[in-house]
Amino acid sequence: MTITATRPKALVLRGPGTNCEDETLRALRMGGADADLLRSDVAAREPGRLDGYGVIVFAGGFSYGDDLAAGRVWGASLRNHLGVALRAHVDRGGLILGVCNGFQVLVESGLFEPEAEPSERSIALFANASNHYECRWVTLEAQESRCTWLKAGEQMPCPVAHGEGRFAVTDDAALERLKAAGQIALTYVHPGGGEVGYPANPNGAAGDVAGICDPTGRVLGLMPHPERNLDPWAHPTWTRLPASRSEGEGLAFYRALVESAMGASL
Repeated sequence: MTITATRPKALVLRGPGTNCEDETLRALRMGGADADLLRSDVAAREPGRLDGYGVIVFAGGFSYGDDLAAGRVWGASLRNHLGVALRAHVDRGGLILGVCNGFQVLVESGLFEPEAEPSERSIALFANASNHYECRWVTLEAQESRCTWLKAGEQMPCPVAHGEGRFAVTDDAALERLKAAGQIALTYVHPGGGEVGYPANPNGAAGDVAGICDPTGRVLGLMPHPERNLDPWAHPTWTRLPASRSEGEGLAFYRALVESAMGASL
């Protein structure tokens, strides 16, 4: 079917331990989508429930308590039970977004490296270099990438809240391959310019990578939480920012995602 409604449909999948679905639903609805919530175990039993959605989002939280590693259990479940349905969704032109734990889940599911076996993955999300949980505001910059709904050069203040958000690669060649393929979508930058370092890069990510996309540009994952910067007063220094700032920068992120899904044929 072809989506002809002015408001595309978005689906937020939740798993045991996720806790960011409400603000994610709000972000999608404020961004112009009709958004629904569905448990991932229901989707695994009834993969047809994914049909007709332009966007599928994996919200943040601590799926399965991060007991083995962040996102590993849910990611393995997706790979085994929903991998075919999710790849079909992407092949039809649908978008997938994973935020924080959702990003970790997508990495573990293999969607960013569709040709690689789990044992052959070249990317992972490891424990923060600081060796503790990081909860702070950072600045993101969109890079030239396959993710066409991100505008290269645009910056966005955004909070992070994670213990295992350090983007890691097997070697420098793997990072260069991602760059060459246009899969580096978002990086941490220093708001004043110059050397990034800690805490502007809150977790020690290789190449200051905050988010990547798959080879099609239709699957995006990032560690920071744009859905926590929807309102102008969400920013910690909002009273000192220009009075003309009428919304949080994260809302533009979700609005662009939704607008990009309007032309999807599903």
